[in-house]
Amino acid sequence: VQLQASGGGLVQPGGSLRLSCTASINIYGIAIMGWYRQAPGKQRELVATVGLGGFATYADSVKGRFTISRDNPKNTVHLQMNSLKPEDTAIYYCNLRDLITTRNEYWGQGTQVTVSS
Repeated sequence: VQLQASGGGLVQPGGSLRLSCTASINIYGIAIMGWYRQAPGKQRELVATVGLGGFATYADSVKGRFTISRDNPKNTVHLQMNSLKPEDTAIYYCNLRDLITTRNEYWGQGTQVTVSS
């Protein structure tokens, strides 16, 4: 299973970015999709997940600013990030948890998000 992430970059505080992650397998009905992030010197932390039925959960630090969504026909998950803050700077990793077939967890390669003026 491969996860290809894209959409990172440099943005000013208050700006927006949209991350996308496309899986090499069908995600419909089998996988929880999520985004995690890791800032320098810190542990990887959960940002958001979206379940099989589309139910989303968020870290408190991003609630109201970030929106996760899944496009099942395209095997893709998106993370819309608005009102970005310098503390959102991190490498963002896409995550896939296969609940049905392999019951394994997979990670994308990471995409850098830098929020700075």
